[in-house]
Amino acid sequence: MTDHRLIAQRLEVARAVVADAAALAMAMRPPPGGPVGSMKGVQDYVTEADMAVEALVSKRIEALFPEDGFMGEEGGRQREGGLTWVIDPIDGTSNYARGRERWCVSLGLMDGAVPVAGVINAPALGEVYTAQRGVGAWLNGQKLIASPVTDAKSAMIEIGWSAKVSPETYACRAKAFLELGMAPRTGACGALALADVASGRSDGYLEIAINLWDVAAALVLIEESGARVSPFLVDGGLTGAIPILATAPGVAELVARAAGMDLL
Repeated sequence: MTDHRLIAQRLEVARAVVADAAALAMAMRPPPGGPVGSMKGVQDYVTEADMAVEALVSKRIEALFPEDGFMGEEGGRQREGGLTWVIDPIDGTSNYARGRERWCVSLGLMDGAVPVAGVINAPALGEVYTAQRGVGAWLNGQKLIASPVTDAKSAMIEIGWSAKVSPETYACRAKAFLELGMAPRTGACGALALADVASGRSDGYLEIAINLWDVAAALVLIEESGARVSPFLVDGGLTGAIPILATAPGVAELVARAAGMDLL
């Protein structure tokens, strides 16, 4: 495992790089209205800003840390082993393309198959999440702690929607949560949904098909906040779109049973 000090140094650099990337995305953000961009699939947008943000971060990271690998949603170089940066240039692109505010730039750092640091910058919300494995997680400098909720009837849970998942499967999971008395909702930004669980704003998040770039930064937030999470990386999340479940510890077993998933 790479030395904590080297990870901390990279995290500070990542904060600055992601801040510049977020500022670029804000400058390119379309006004509220009909969607801007092109479609990769059903409700799966890509905008010019996605490409521009990823290019900015990729070039900066390569110049600063040429020995590190880099994995991007829209492309980029990839290397096996050692430290690898994983970026989602704009997570919540469908929100971004409509001029909405719930989107972010997400940059995670992996040491082999272990998430060790992450930065999530949501500039339209004025929020920056940072985390380092074994050190802590913060929102705008305030330490994150998962929700203390233990009663399902006062719990709030988010369910991510994906065209890769059948309407029947989505409805089945929503019904299971509703029967527990939980309040389901969806915000269309996986990284921020996981950050909400880490910050205690939400008591759970289920996404039935999600990729590594959506969660790489947030996985460190979840671990450091005391929340529970499914074995995403062990189950195949390094290479494909698979389910993820994150939950507050006090309702973890109830949520896991309703989701039909295991937790670490």
